Amino acid sequence: MVPQDSGMVAVRNILTRLCKRSGLSSDRLRSTEIDVLPLLDLLAVRQYARRAGVDREEAVLPLVRDLALRLDPTDRLVVDAELALGLLRENPPAGVDPGRLYAADLGERREYLAERWAQLHEAVGVQPVPGTLTVRSLRGAPERRAFTELAARLATATVFDGAHVVDFGASSQDIASETVTADDRGVVTVIGDAVIDHMYVVDRIPGSGATARGSYREHPGGKGLTRAVAAARLGLRVRLISAVGDDDAGDRILEYLRSERVDTELVKVVPFAPTPVTAVVVARTGAASTIGCKDERIRLSAQELRTDAIRSALATSDAVLLTFEQPTGVIEQIMGQLRGLPDRPLVVVHPAPRLDRPQYLYQHLAAVDYLVGGDRDLHALAMAGEDATPGGEQIATRLRALGVGAVCAIQDFRCEVWSDQVSDRFQPFPTALEDSVGAHAAFSAALVYRLVSTRRPAERNDYVWATAAMVATQSIGDVPGAMPLVSEVERIYKLATEEH
Repeated sequence: MVPQDSGMVAVRNILTRLCKRSGLSSDRLRSTEIDVLPLLDLLAVRQYARRAGVDREEAVLPLVRDLALRLDPTDRLVVDAELALGLLRENPPAGVDPGRLYAADLGERREYLAERWAQLHEAVGVQPVPGTLTVRSLRGAPERRAFTELAARLATATVFDGAHVVDFGASSQDIASETVTADDRGVVTVIGDAVIDHMYVVDRIPGSGATARGSYREHPGGKGLTRAVAAARLGLRVRLISAVGDDDAGDRILEYLRSERVDTELVKVVPFAPTPVTAVVVARTGAASTIGCKDERIRLSAQELRTDAIRSALATSDAVLLTFEQPTGVIEQIMGQLRGLPDRPLVVVHPAPRLDRPQYLYQHLAAVDYLVGGDRDLHALAMAGEDATPGGEQIATRLRALGVGAVCAIQDFRCEVWSDQVSDRFQPFPTALEDSVGAHAAFSAALVYRLVSTRRPAERNDYVWATAAMVATQSIGDVPGAMPLVSEVERIYKLATEEH
């Protein structure tokens, strides 16, 4: 029996009410008086909409059709006819009239389904055929069972591609047989933090002694997690090296990462330790301030990074995305391993504003192909505690003298680059917000996507495309949820290039 939690029941009730009149359609979802928000807010619906580049109302019908095909034959026939899904419209069984099976009136569809009950079951290979039903008996247990199964699958499904759904109600063999072959996509290993973000959205960030009214929500976040999600949404094969606590928050992070197609095999779960929390205060303009709360036990160790699994992950990656928020010893261990690889992957690094003893890392910077960060982050790495405040070009020159291939300074959706191939400033399109919390993550993931796809050093258009990815993150709230798809970046990139 399918567990009947409140979420599933709400979805089932919506689906059964949507059967009336002409059935399920995007137009019906937009115009109905029924409260369809619990259906539109399902994880699978939101994922399908984002990955297919459509709104949530348009995502529901193809998603429901896909899941209905996986139901038992009787349940499939019931939901197909009553929701007018049209599963048999293109290739109807002999003697079955699609016009009547998918009529504009629910009563007609029920009558025809009951009339052709045996014939339809025989057409889908069911033997023996279930007993003939009347319209009255059809409206009882058969409908309830069918819509309960469909609602349960909708509530637990997750979308792996624009039109590919993994149904966690299916068997492991079914899921394995449906897994998308992704050998042709680049492999990216991300090393960085995974936390729970406590988001406080206010009109303005209050100063000392001041107060502000705002709203609050929680989401998985962190520099490592957000970059991993950003890369996965662009179609790359991604694994995350990180650490979480052995608690509900850690379980939530792991579940979220898996729903976004991020490999979590190398995420360390620390017993008896709380998963880190970050308080993020975001103004309506998108500007943000953060407070990190991290148990010292939630950390990777240099010893753990010497395991065969970690070494293999680094050696088999096309690109490594690393954030310098780990202890210096851990960063040294990772960079040392990368430097020692005979066929080194592309290395993209985000520095940290409070990096401890950055001079200890200088010997490893020759392994950094692209250094991406804000002005303060780059200054902290380049100046090693000095009080001087040189300009961006001077900082970039110092970092490149230490071996960095390209320096990308990001500020307010703008990017300035210094490299052998390109030295330029990019601001491709006007923005509605001043900044967004996930902009840096989107830039790094988009740059990696372009570089892994082309297998060459970054050119001007690659930086413009990555800057367009920053612009695509303009929202306030769920940071990894704002990471864009390729289609969204392409749309902004085309607008930007048309302007120029």
